[in-house]
Amino acid sequence: MAVRNIGIIMNGVTGRMGTNQHLIRSILAIRKQGGVALPGGDVVMPDPILVGRQENKLQALAATHGVERWSTDLEACLADPYNEIYFDSQTTVRRAESIKQAIAAGKHIYCEKPTAVDLDGALELASIATKAGVKNGVVQDKLFLPGLLKLKRLIDSGFFGRILSVRMEFGYWVFEGDWQPGQRPSWNYRKEDGGGIIVDMFAHWRYVLENLFGEVESVSCLAATHIPKRLDEQGAPYDCTADDAAYATFEIKGGIIVQANSSWAVRVDRDDLLTVTVDGTEGSAVAGLRDCKTQHRVNTPKPVWNPDIPNPFRFRDQWVEVPDNAMFDNAFKVQWEMFLKHVVIDTPFSWDLLEGAKGTQLADLSLQSWQERRWIDVPKLSL
Repeated sequence: MAVRNIGIIMNGVTGRMGTNQHLIRSILAIRKQGGVALPGGDVVMPDPILVGRQENKLQALAATHGVERWSTDLEACLADPYNEIYFDSQTTVRRAESIKQAIAAGKHIYCEKPTAVDLDGALELASIATKAGVKNGVVQDKLFLPGLLKLKRLIDSGFFGRILSVRMEFGYWVFEGDWQPGQRPSWNYRKEDGGGIIVDMFAHWRYVLENLFGEVESVSCLAATHIPKRLDEQGAPYDCTADDAAYATFEIKGGIIVQANSSWAVRVDRDDLLTVTVDGTEGSAVAGLRDCKTQHRVNTPKPVWNPDIPNPFRFRDQWVEVPDNAMFDNAFKVQWEMFLKHVVIDTPFSWDLLEGAKGTQLADLSLQSWQERRWIDVPKLSL
């Protein structure tokens, strides 16, 4: 058995998502399991170097998790041929320029989304990477969530018959920072820093919808800044200039209608922070992050509207859980393993920078729909 070490520049990994999902639960978990197995018995072993702007944070993070390599000098890391992959989980406004540097240095690119602050920037990255011949990928973690994998299993089996509509509910109450610290960084609520729930979440909704149901053909979106003032990480008040809630309707090719509510100013009375309800002629399902439940046509109750008597139905008891029937690993880790194989042995990897640009496109068009208060068609993208 041969071990193939591969250096990975991890830029912006001191942030919440970069630390928890990409470093601890993905790269370090892969190292702990002994790498990624290849056909024939060889192994790919990721070797991260943590990169950022604050030396004290990098040093503390590396020491906590036993990572030997860290640096504040991105150029030096890019100049080292041992580092073959550049990963970016910085804030959106910093991402594009660093990716361009990495492409120029001949590195393969893997990054968080949105890939850029607007569609033009996202398409430019995809074009540059294609011309440079470097492999590239974008994190689309929700494709690998257990609940959505179970939902995909139902769709592929024909369980729903003809799918009619989809309702997505996402969000939770993010504290304003006065009497309890907020759960999200303050830049999320400043438009000038790349914040806003449309920019942040609609990139996810694009690939989720297209993977499950088909191409998004048009969008109508209304958004709001429900909480106009918050306190930042130092306790200083600031004005919220970005949307914290968005209420969208998408038309899917083939006639499926999707209603999607996304909010950081909503209290949760549902089974999960994200629920996807699908109704079809033969059955319905509700998927969360990990679970999925169904109600088939033959098991559908016959309620009758009568507000003059107590409700005789316990509706939530009339659904059946979809069994796991599989082992589900961390969604981020699964995609990391796939990208590492793509780089080393050229296995297929569908989620490139052009796919990432589709998410930015949907966010841009949704913002336009909100501003102009009208439906917007979603054209196909190509380089």
